[in-house]
Amino acid sequence: MVQAEGLGKSFDGFQAVDDVSLDVRAGEVVALLGPNGAGKTTTVRMLASLLRPSQGRARVAGFDVVEAGAQVRRRVGLLTEHHGLYTRMRASDYLDFFGRAYGLPREVIRERATAWMRTFDLNDSVGRRLGEYSKGMRQKLALVRALLHDPPVLLLDEPTSAMDPASAHQVRRSIKLLRSEKRALVICTHNLLEAEALADRIAIIRAGRLVAVGTPADLKQTFLGAPVMELRLAREVDGAARLLPSGVEATAFGPTWLRYRTAHAEAVNPQVLGALARAGIDVVTLSPVAQSLEDVYLLAIGASPESEA
Repeated sequence: MVQAEGLGKSFDGFQAVDDVSLDVRAGEVVALLGPNGAGKTTTVRMLASLLRPSQGRARVAGFDVVEAGAQVRRRVGLLTEHHGLYTRMRASDYLDFFGRAYGLPREVIRERATAWMRTFDLNDSVGRRLGEYSKGMRQKLALVRALLHDPPVLLLDEPTSAMDPASAHQVRRSIKLLRSEKRALVICTHNLLEAEALADRIAIIRAGRLVAVGTPADLKQTFLGAPVMELRLAREVDGAARLLPSGVEATAFGPTWLRYRTAHAEAVNPQVLGALARAGIDVVTLSPVAQSLEDVYLLAIGASPESEA
């Protein structure tokens, strides 16, 4: 649904985006992460056919972003940092204006606007002027506008910024519902928990270049290594680490606990539990230690997780 090959953009000699290649399939959600100024918004604007690439090419919903820009824009739902809301307009008139700009019949505009305004708890505010909306309400209205023409590609830049927790939960829930076999979503966000909860794959961009692409689990494996298991014992045991299978070493331990790293937990964990049972040692818990996407992100952009602690 989205195909970028060697995509790049320069401004007066400054390379904002450099050689970005990324595919997003229908039914997939990809989160684009990176520091401020890394090139996320510039990439999204090129994919939306609002900026002309300086190099490379991209196709969105089957159309080239340069050669068929109008066709691309018809098939993209775009949420940007700056919404372009007309604060003197009422929400109903605002949505009607954009619906007609997309060539939608009036009855379709009313039906879709009513449904999405209800979804985001804005139905009681449809007659108010946008200047009276809070920041969170404006963000949700901009998202309604992006969804109005039922686009097959959604490009969402910080979709839950400025929202209270309840509103952010609404939007995340709606994004999950928007996933379908006919739609692809690209989400730019600084919220790592949100990215991990919503995205099938995560793409990390630094200084205009993609430095990592993969599922959260794959990225954790690549940057953090094999999962770490933690074993909690019912009593203090001296030398419990010696009961670990050959080739498995404790990474940390205490009187009543130990940790070990393994890429084959399904085979190693039963061996560990069996050895402890034969030694008469009761186990309270055996569970994986949570691996942080934040640590992956910091490593990918060249920051040390330890130095941030």
